[in-house]
Parts: sequence; structure tokens; C-alpha cells
Amino acid sequence: MTAPGTIVETGVLPSIWRSELSETIKLAVPLALTQLGQIAMMTIDLALIGRLGNKAVAAAALAHGVLFTGFMFGLGLVAAVAPLAAQAVGARQPRMVRRALRVGLWAAVFVGLPMSSVQLWADDLLIWLGQPPDVAALAQRYLLGMAWSLTPAWLFIAVRGFMSALNHPEPALWITLAAIPSNGLLAYALIYGAFGLPPLDLLGAGIATACINLAMFVAIVWVACVRPPFRKYRILGHIWRADWPLLGQLSAIGLPISATFLLEHGLFAAAALLMGLIGTVALAAHQIAVQTAAIVFMVPLGIGMAATVRVGHAVGRRDAAATRRAGFAAMGLGAVFQAAMALCVVFARDAIPHVFVGGGGEPQTIALASTLLLIGASFFVADGLQTIGAGALRGFNDTRVPLLFAAVSFWFVGFVSAYVLAFQAGFGAVGVWIGLVLGLGFYAVLLLWRFCRLTRRGYLPKLAEPLPAAAQP
Repeated sequence: MTAPGTIVETGVLPSIWRSELSETIKLAVPLALTQLGQIAMMTIDLALIGRLGNKAVAAAALAHGVLFTGFMFGLGLVAAVAPLAAQAVGARQPRMVRRALRVGLWAAVFVGLPMSSVQLWADDLLIWLGQPPDVAALAQRYLLGMAWSLTPAWLFIAVRGFMSALNHPEPALWITLAAIPSNGLLAYALIYGAFGLPPLDLLGAGIATACINLAMFVAIVWVACVRPPFRKYRILGHIWRADWPLLGQLSAIGLPISATFLLEHGLFAAAALLMGLIGTVALAAHQIAVQTAAIVFMVPLGIGMAATVRVGHAVGRRDAAATRRAGFAAMGLGAVFQAAMALCVVFARDAIPHVFVGGGGEPQTIALASTLLLIGASFFVADGLQTIGAGALRGFNDTRVPLLFAAVSFWFVGFVSAYVLAFQAGFGAVGVWIGLVLGLGFYAVLLLWRFCRLTRRGYLPKLAEPLPAAAQP
């Protein structure tokens, strides 16, 4: 017997949870596909560079390592646009939505100019780190063009965060899909001198990347200025007006995100170095397994971005119950997807290495890669949950405590375990991957505990203060 007015749910899930899952999926799918499109562009670039020879491939790998480190530094700042804008959407403060995007654009320019300039002296750094001078010189040639892709790439991500906060991330996907063939054609033309253009080898590949990133930013700004529902926000209105308080809040949220990204990136770079100490077979097998994980990772990354927006909307509405629901719906969705992917990888682990090495791969490399992919079953679930958990906490502007968790999990648990298991316990490459699983799993558990603790108490962060009426842009 039920009380009068009680709504009785007869489905497997209550309608409020089904609605939350539906909204999360609608946001996550285009975001995940956009990330996969970015990987497709990188893969095409590497395939074209591969025809220049092994030395060019090695130089490109070094250049990407240098550039990616700089990219991570600014990524957290522009990633903070999404939670700030989402909270403003939930609070029905349209001017705050525009302000959040504006300070994100400012941050991209402020950080991008010096960070791009640093890339122009990367050859000295690479030589100091022990890389061969000829390979370092080739890497520098690549970076001379590619360094200028940082700022437009960050600007694109900032506008994408604004669009996601409005529940319309699709334009970023369509622009990325159009950029994939455009990037391939331009890179081919500039690398090899096709269509009347001069052959510029690695420099041409870098210039192509910078040009496509700039074109993507111009395209997404055009969409935001002329298409509904973005047009009414007039994102370029008062673009030069100083907004130091909100820029300070963006930095307070975004810099810990950047530091977390760098800690995670550093862990995987250190794992590759450990594999190199074990041997070339271990390093090659590791690269196959990590690349597989990177592709699978794009879906939980999209779900994590969606979780940021959904939690941010609920925070803006001051709806504590909805914040908890949004986070757990995203985590459940990610766990189910990653578990399914883990099973697929387990069953296909012997075939996947052949996709990367073809028919000429060494049997030892293929066998070890298959073993690492078997361990990767738990790796995929842990990696997916940690990125979704971090995304949900960003919706609360909670980034400092997760940074502390990342330092402990990735380095005190992950790296130490990887080193001890690989070299002290004698497990070799398998030990490195067990260490990665332990680090990521520990981080996922800490993030889940943090989210449960905040939402159980009904915690809601303070929203950014609107400007006085006389100063409203």
C-alpha cells in the first residue's frame, strides 16, 4: 500500500535515473567521438611521417612528448570553462556563461604565447636529455611548425566547453570530422610537396597541424556567433574587458587540473622508460597495449566531460540530490562500457597486436603485448572510473584534493609498485603494468570516496559572483 500521491516506478530503473542516463549519453557520445577524431588526425600524421624513415618517426615521437607536456599545462585552464559555464547555465546566469568562456579564451592566449615560444628551443633540451643531435634537430624542425598549434587548440577546447555546458557539443564533432581529411591532405601536400606546394618534410607536418587547429577554432567561433542557441550569448562581446576575479577563479580550478594531467602523463612516460630499461621487446609491447588503451579511453573521457557538465548544472540549480545522481549515473555508465571493452580486449588480445605490427611482428613482442592486454582488462575499468570520477568532481570545482590524490596514487602507489614489481620482484614488463593498474585503481577508489563524501553531505560549492549591475558586460 502506498501513500496518496506517491509515484510508483515499474521499470527496471526509476524514470529520474533513466532521464539522467539519457542526458549523459546524449552529451558523452559527441564528446567521445570528437576525442576519437583527434586521435585519428594524430594517427594519419604519424602514418605520413613514417614514410620519411625511422629517424623521422623517432623525431616525431620526441617532438610530441615535448609538445604534449606543454599542452597539458594549458589544458586544465581551458577545461575549467566547462564547469564554470555549466554552473552558470544551471543558475540561469547567461552573462556568467559568457564571462566563463571569455576568461578561458584569455587564459589560452596568456599561456599559449610563452608556451609556444618555449617549443622553439626544444632541441637544446632534448640534447641535454641525451638524445642524438641529428634526431633532436629533426624534432625541432617539426616543432617549428607545430608549436603554434597550442593556442588555437586550447581556444577550440574552451569554446567546446561552452557549447557542452549548453547541452550542444555536436558542432565540435562536425568540425573535427571535417578536419580529419583536411588535415591529411594538407599534411601530405606540405610533407611531400604535392599540389604545387614545396616539400617541407617534418616542418610541413607541423605547419599543417597548426593551420588545421587554427581553422577549427575559426570554424567553431563562427558557429558560436551565428547559430542558435549560441548566438544569443554574443561570445565576442566585450572580449577585451578585464575580468580578473573570474580569471583568478578559473586559474584556481584549472591549474590543479593541469598539474593532475601532468602527473598522469609523467607516470606513463616513466612507465615507458622502465620498459626501455627492460628491453626493446617490452617497450614495443607496452606501446601496443597503451595505444589500445588510449583508443578505448576516449569513451570514458567523453563520459567524464559529460559528468562535469551534468554535475555543474545541478550545482548551479543548487540541487544537491541531482549532483549525486549525475555523478553516479556517469560512473555506472562508464563502468558498464569499460567492462564490456575489457571483455572484448581479453577475447581479442592475440589478434590486436597484429593490427599494429602486421604480419612482420616478432613473436615475442606479440606474445608479451597479448599478456599486457590481459592485465589491461582491469586497467581499462580503473582508468575509466578515475577519469569519470575526476570529471564529476570538477563539476563541484573540486580539483585541489584530487590533485593530492593523483600525486599519491600515480607516484607513491603506481610508480613505486611498477618499479618494485618489475625489478625487485622480477616480473619485468608485467610488473610495470600491474603497478599502473594499482595506481589507477587506487586513484579511482579515492575519487569515488571523495564524491560519495561530498554528495552525502549535500555539499554545494559557492558560485562565482556576478558583476554589479552597472558593470555587467
